[in-house]
Amino acid sequence: MREVTLRSTLEPDEPLVRDVLLEGTVEVLGRMPGSSNATLLVEARLDDEVVTAIYKPERGERPLWDFPSGLWRRERAARLLDEHLGWSYVPPTEVRHDAPLGVGTLQYFVRSRYELTAFDLVDDAAYAGHLARLVTFDVVANNTDRKAGHCLAGVDGRLYAIDHGLCFHSEEKLRTVLWDFAGDALDQELRDRLTGFSQEALDPEFAELLSIEELEAMVARAHALARRGRLPHDPSGRRYPWPLV
Repeated sequence: MREVTLRSTLEPDEPLVRDVLLEGTVEVLGRMPGSSNATLLVEARLDDEVVTAIYKPERGERPLWDFPSGLWRRERAARLLDEHLGWSYVPPTEVRHDAPLGVGTLQYFVRSRYELTAFDLVDDAAYAGHLARLVTFDVVANNTDRKAGHCLAGVDGRLYAIDHGLCFHSEEKLRTVLWDFAGDALDQELRDRLTGFSQEALDPEFAELLSIEELEAMVARAHALARRGRLPHDPSGRRYPWPLV
């Protein structure tokens, strides 16, 4: 990929970001290196606003035996789950049907300290609590691919989480590098929030993105975690993604 200048005029939490991702003209800048599926760096432009984003088109996916095509649906569902939990770890992520290579997601490109991964952040007091929350997210989402490099230390000092195409399977598939937090207790507010999970309480868009079985399994995982009140352990010692970063 040629060297490019990131020119986002908006910060990730600004309301206009959603409009730009949904309606802006999309220009492909290049392909991100090291990705198994097509992962493209793009600019979305709407009037005077520009958002640099990551575009993941369905056309660029490699077939998987255990996940159907259309992993962009899970990327969008991850953002909805993050919002439902009241957090903002997953950058703004929107579905575009008219992007240059067809349907896929556009996700706000987070400027981060790229040399740092979860392995560096886990002992940092500024990030540890957020990483523990992220484990809760991953348990509910059934994330089968939480690599250390999927946890970003934003230049704004916040923790961000990316790459959620392999989430929300109805069968238990949790794989993560964040087992350091196994056994940590959930606070009562979070337990209450998880207890309140129901298909009726979730954003209706979930039903457009996931199957009924996947939605039922997500709600069941939230309830089970609330009852347990603690983050799970991995007694097998094998539930890690590969590669780790």
